[in-house]
Amino acid sequence: MITANPPVGDLLRGWRQRRHRSQLDLALDAGVSARHLSFLETGRAQPSRAMLHRLAERLDVPLRDRNALLVAAGYAPDYPERSLDDPVLAAVRDAVGLVLAGHEPYPALAVDRHWVAVDANRAFGPLLAGSSPDLLRPPLNVLRLSLHPDGMAPRIENLAQWRGHLLARLRRQVDVTADPELAALLEELAGYPGPAPGRSTGSAPERAGGWVVVPLRLRTEWGLLELFSTTTVFGTPLDVTLDELAIESFFPANSATAASLRRLADGWAGDQ
Repeated sequence: MITANPPVGDLLRGWRQRRHRSQLDLALDAGVSARHLSFLETGRAQPSRAMLHRLAERLDVPLRDRNALLVAAGYAPDYPERSLDDPVLAAVRDAVGLVLAGHEPYPALAVDRHWVAVDANRAFGPLLAGSSPDLLRPPLNVLRLSLHPDGMAPRIENLAQWRGHLLARLRRQVDVTADPELAALLEELAGYPGPAPGRSTGSAPERAGGWVVVPLRLRTEWGLLELFSTTTVFGTPLDVTLDELAIESFFPANSATAASLRRLADGWAGDQ
């Protein structure tokens, strides 16, 4: 069965509505008349390539979907999508590797747009101990691994809080990208068993709101690790793969966690 692609006007309208922008607001921002924008959305006018880029920029459309807009309007896509193994991206792979290795002894990993791990440093692997081998086989989805009852979830002390954080983050990502695979992942993860919302099993500072970020409180053979994370993305990417690549870096939230991770790193040095 052949399914026709949506007209470019429908795609534009969908992105405008997803961003909660009125036609007048977007038209003013893009420097066109609201009447012309209406004609573009209804198909009464055909957008130029330059106009599509201008509107996509104002609507913060991801590069993958900018290509879809261009194709729907009859233009060739402007943004390539290469595998990370492509020689053109060798410098990017080196940069990712340097960032991951430089973050040791603290855990860090690189993920694609669907939260599949594409690279990780040595400190990340030990956090997965005790997880089902089925969840660790490639492609390894780190959100599924985190919240699955056969994954890390039984060892996360503040599972209700961490689960709520991850689901809210994924929900925002679905709202921004309209990615059906992410929407399916959200539905799957939301169906996993977990503590009732609002329930806290954490420390007194956490219950009292003493944390300034949402922590991951993970039981391990090295004791309780308390970590917070940051996300790094590439600035001004012109490749779809780079636009969708992110580095998740974890930092110790207290001195005890920092000491445990340093002891773990000392073990690697002793094995070399």
